[in-house]
Amino acid sequence: MGGAVSAGEDNDELIDNLKEAQYIRSDLVEHAFRAIDRADYYLEEFRDSAYKDLAWRHGNIHLSAPCIYSEVMEALDLQPGLSFLNLGSGTGYLSTMVGLILGPFGVNHGVELHEDVIEYAYQKLDFFIKMNDSFDRFEFCEPSFVVGNCLEIAPESRQYDRVYCGAGVQREHEDYMKKLLKVGGILVLPLEEKLTKITRTGYNTWETRKIIAVSFAPLVLPKHRENGKPRAVSLPAMFEVRSLQDLARISIRHILKKSGSGSLPLPRRTGLKRRNHLKQKREHRDTPLLTNSYLFMSRLIPGPMDNNNNQSSTDNEDEDEDCRRVCEQLEEKEENGRRKEGSVLVIETPINLLRERILCLPLPEPLKMYLLYYREK
Repeated sequence: MGGAVSAGEDNDELIDNLKEAQYIRSDLVEHAFRAIDRADYYLEEFRDSAYKDLAWRHGNIHLSAPCIYSEVMEALDLQPGLSFLNLGSGTGYLSTMVGLILGPFGVNHGVELHEDVIEYAYQKLDFFIKMNDSFDRFEFCEPSFVVGNCLEIAPESRQYDRVYCGAGVQREHEDYMKKLLKVGGILVLPLEEKLTKITRTGYNTWETRKIIAVSFAPLVLPKHRENGKPRAVSLPAMFEVRSLQDLARISIRHILKKSGSGSLPLPRRTGLKRRNHLKQKREHRDTPLLTNSYLFMSRLIPGPMDNNNNQSSTDNEDEDEDCRRVCEQLEEKEENGRRKEGSVLVIETPINLLRERILCLPLPEPLKMYLLYYREK
């Protein structure tokens, strides 16, 4: 399935083509697609085919066509903080893009039939977290995957705000899928050869909309066990109590991203010819990344109690001034690395501003590495 748009020479050109054909229609979805190179989820010997609008399969590893993922992402209407369940999560490509929108306080779960595919998905997730600079431009909801048949999910499992099924569903399994959804939630699935969006409007009421015709491999039916009892698939915990240390890291990274000139900018490519008018427009614009909006306490790590001399207030002001000074220095460094080339703004040396800001903090090295998620440069 696929072939709806022309192939791209790289990931950005593929996204340009999907936008021009109106498969990608929202900024949130566009930013998520641009942040993750589709080729990173291919085996090395097949990377040349990554930017074609075609599905790809090798053994148990499978990726749907880009136009299908685009329609799915748009139909899910994702927002920060929602819970998401991916049935047939595969390589984790879709789950990782979803995680960029859900943010650190969302829920991102996947069920995959094949254990070797789960291992592959975690390898790709680890590569994204450690090596992709997009990780530092987003507030990420890391996906968790479990092995099992999605038709054997334990009946006591909690419901989700958004559910996607990546295999063909027949009418007899439609009600089973609907039970996984909260009231107000959205289910997207290939139902009898049509990609379908089902919205749960009430406890027993639904709205259904057909999106496009598709062709998916059907769901694999559960195998009968010797004792006749179904094997229940236990999903990860819906809500886990976060440690203060983890919350502090999230808050500090959020504050550093927002300090100075606001959100961290999207990456720009340099030294490449502009191949169409969409790409030309993208080079000219200076669009900040739409980061997830949350209300944060100014400090999650409690400081000393205020005394009559307001000493802690003075210390906090000094810390804020230090942070502002670091940010100003980094912005000046970035500005010095820019040059005008015609009417196109080009960054000669791309700078990961969040990383630079963290490295300039007056903290011990182990704490800096923790704030960086132990990412390699």
